Amino acid sequence: MADTASRTLVRTRGHGASATPGAGPSGHRHPLVATAMVLPLAAFLVVAFGGWEAVVTHASSVGVMLGR
Repeated sequence: MADTASRTLVRTRGHGASATPGAGPSGHRHPLVATAMVLPLAAFLVVAFGGWEAVVTHASSVGVMLGR
């Protein structure tokens, strides 16, 4: 059992940063790529759960607290 953990670790390290689409040589994804990946899901969640009203309500209450 203990030997399987070390083999899994070796296999995981074998896949370099190039296995991630949009990632650079250091393994970090460009912010625009990350944004493009997240926006469709965020838009779906806003429409599906009525999040737009919640965002507007929250922003309004924060604006009132700040005196704007």
